[in-house]
Amino acid sequence: MKLAFEPESPPPTTTIMSAETPLKDLPKVDPTLKGQLEGFSAVNLKKTETEEKVRLPNKEDVEAEKAAQAHLQAVEGFNTAQLKHANTQEKIVLPAKEDIETEKTHQSIFQGVTGFDKSQMRHAETEEKVALPAKEDIEQEKTHQNIFQGVATFDKSTMRQTSTTERVSLPTPEDIKLERTHQGIFQRLVSFDKSEMKPTETVERNVLPSQADIETEKEHQALRQGIEGFDHSALKKAETTEKNTLPTKEMIEEEKKA
Repeated sequence: MKLAFEPESPPPTTTIMSAETPLKDLPKVDPTLKGQLEGFSAVNLKKTETEEKVRLPNKEDVEAEKAAQAHLQAVEGFNTAQLKHANTQEKIVLPAKEDIETEKTHQSIFQGVTGFDKSQMRHAETEEKVALPAKEDIEQEKTHQNIFQGVATFDKSTMRQTSTTERVSLPTPEDIKLERTHQGIFQRLVSFDKSEMKPTETVERNVLPSQADIETEKEHQALRQGIEGFDHSALKKAETTEKNTLPTKEMIEEEKKA
């Protein structure tokens, strides 16, 4: 039987003491917890029975277990005498012509770098050139400096106090008239009486084509029939002649000057 206590204060920290530790240095138990432990009676405990629950496997677990067992039995009962002897053949893939040319190029570059003669090199001095600013850049920088100095040294005491006046723009007579018109239309729509409406019947009319439309359609039909019934055998063979235009004297002179 397991007993559980929930003390009101946290449990004291466990400290390992030697046999020579004085009594006053031993850890003290909280008075509240000490009183609860001393006044505890085992008679107040109730007898309980532990119920063990066994969870039965479902259908999927049973099927998975059967499949695993069958696979294990097949592996254990496998007959190795049915295996046939096989020889492993190692194939060496020869490089293609392009790979050989690439490798030769890499080898020649590597040999050229490795066998390079440094004594053939000439001493060179690096000259650092400082690009001076143009006249426009100097003028622009001066303008920026003057503006910055003016802002930094600005005297706020020279400023005068001003009052902001808010003006409310009244609507014009045209705006008032337009707003009244909108209000009147809205009120008539809201208060419209649908009982005053009369039922109407919709009459569908088929618009017949005019004489010009009929003539245009006939022309399109004739043109389509002429294209579809065209006889290709009536065409004559023609040869295309390409002409190369020679440049003029002026074009040759301009080309020479360029």
